[in-house]
Amino acid sequence: MSTVALAQDLGIESTSELKQQLATHLPQAGELRVDAGQVSRIHTAAMQVLCAFVLARQQAGQGTVFDNATDTFRDAARLLGVLRTLGLEATPDTTKSVENAA
Repeated sequence: MSTVALAQDLGIESTSELKQQLATHLPQAGELRVDAGQVSRIHTAAMQVLCAFVLARQQAGQGTVFDNATDTFRDAARLLGVLRTLGLEATPDTTKSVENAA
């Protein structure tokens, strides 16, 4: 079982790098752990990349598990309605850590 660590800043400008980082793990057999313990900023585009990655691995019969998800990461997943897609459990509403681009 391998682990991939996510960067602290997953803003829209880092989405291409994130996609490249994850692409090398797409064909990996077995369960892959994604450490989200350092994520302090995440934009929708990065979350879309993560969801596409998880779904592609599911279609290939491979599992992906998120470990140590920060409140920021969980809040973004909750607000975007992708907790289930990412295999995360709902937690109390702590939206104060989510960046508001408005």
